[in-house]
Amino acid sequence: MKTKILFSLLILIISISSCSNDDGDTALTPEQQLPPITTTGANTFGCLIDGVLFKPRSGSLPFDNALLFLGGYPNATDYYELDIRDFKSERTASMLIHIHNVHTLGVGTYTINLSNGMNSIDGLNHNYLHCRVWRNSTQSYQYYRSFNNSGTITITKYDFGNRIISGTFSCRVQNSTNPNDIIEITNGRFDLDWDTCSDKVWP
Repeated sequence: MKTKILFSLLILIISISSCSNDDGDTALTPEQQLPPITTTGANTFGCLIDGVLFKPRSGSLPFDNALLFLGGYPNATDYYELDIRDFKSERTASMLIHIHNVHTLGVGTYTINLSNGMNSIDGLNHNYLHCRVWRNSTQSYQYYRSFNNSGTITITKYDFGNRIISGTFSCRVQNSTNPNDIIEITNGRFDLDWDTCSDKVWP
């Protein structure tokens, strides 16, 4: 009798464990877990990094902001940066997207070029992207940077008055220590109200 009870409890625990996933609904594909592409300032962001879902997720500490919208220097509209972090997944990730001259050029497609791994005034004066991701192949975090003509960002809405910026993006990025290691960032999309997105609690 005890054996049957223990066996039943074991089956129940396995069932519960297999149905729970800290990073989303396992019944859905990574593509299905991405937010829809919108242009309403809905405060959404998502992409696939080498086929794995990446989205902002807030941490438990006061300054664990999952997504920061940052203005340029010396003028806030010289460039914009999206600083995105996942504080909740077992293997966290982060990404920085630097978009140059949106205030001047507006809606359109922007080429992603070389990243030096820095940001703000220490970064380069064009569009770039870099990220830090966990790689099972090395069992460590690796840093990846965009290179010249490695992708595009398409700004689908830029409404300065209402503080809305929306777009899609895709890019190839190169390991900063191994140029032969290139991964794909695909299905990227964001729709941000930049007055409120930095304060949002991202689940």
